[in-house]
Amino acid sequence: MKLSIDPQRLRGKLRHDEPMSRHVSWRAGGRTDNWYQPADIQDMGEFLRGVPAEMPVVCVGLGSNLLVRDGGLRGVVVALHGALNTLTLAQRTDGYGVLYGEAGVALPKLARFAANHGLVGAEFMAGIPGTLGGALAMNAGCYGAETWGTVLQVLTINRQGELRQRDRSEFEAGYRHVAGLSDDEWFVAGWLRLPDGDGEASRRSITALLEKRIANQPLGQPNAGSVFRNPTGDYAARLIEACGLKGCAVGGARVSDKHANFIVNTGAASATEIEQLIAQVHDTVQQQTGVDLVCEVRIIGEQTGAMQ
Repeated sequence: MKLSIDPQRLRGKLRHDEPMSRHVSWRAGGRTDNWYQPADIQDMGEFLRGVPAEMPVVCVGLGSNLLVRDGGLRGVVVALHGALNTLTLAQRTDGYGVLYGEAGVALPKLARFAANHGLVGAEFMAGIPGTLGGALAMNAGCYGAETWGTVLQVLTINRQGELRQRDRSEFEAGYRHVAGLSDDEWFVAGWLRLPDGDGEASRRSITALLEKRIANQPLGQPNAGSVFRNPTGDYAARLIEACGLKGCAVGGARVSDKHANFIVNTGAASATEIEQLIAQVHDTVQQQTGVDLVCEVRIIGEQTGAMQ
């Protein structure tokens, strides 16, 4: 399903039959029919208006919470990282500041930007290897803090390229879940309200958080971060380790010896092997403990088959 669109209308980069393994942190998976990196939000709108209504559209940031099956993706992938990267201090009043960030901004960059402007409360974002768009979509968080705890407003775009500025009150945010987007609507920017504080102390906290992440997570191997949500009152990693699953492998996919809630690509894992290992871990934990772990990785695409 190759997209036919007048390149003169666009300012971004359009590719066909693009390997998604280049664009997800697991470094595995199939190809997409069409891949587009817009020049900016306006260009993204122009592009979306040219996509046929029947053609699926998926927006991707750093691909750090995504598994694309080996059969690939029909339709279009819109790549936001490296594209929607504006980050500014939009407002400063007594006691707080408001940051404006576009969906492609990496969260560690946002955390450092806030600290450098004497704003606190975004330090936890330095430990999340994703973009603001993905964080808004799933209410990403760690160490007791979550993205939507900082959100004042968001900017969304739909298939018609129409932009809407929407208030925090229009959405319901829960643990790794956000309700309120309509079908075929995506976050393209957000305004985050953060209190004034000690920027130097914030930078120290960010450094300490990153050191903790390096010490406890398998950052030297391709992975997608935490695979399962923590069940209420417990930790997925503890349950997985208690079931003897550390080091368990399917092909090139392996449960990390460093952190049991991480699955790593040891070098040549397929998306199928990763998905099979996710299912094996889930089923084993459920059988042994009765806990039904919820996968927080987004799994999309065709199960099998090559791109045509």
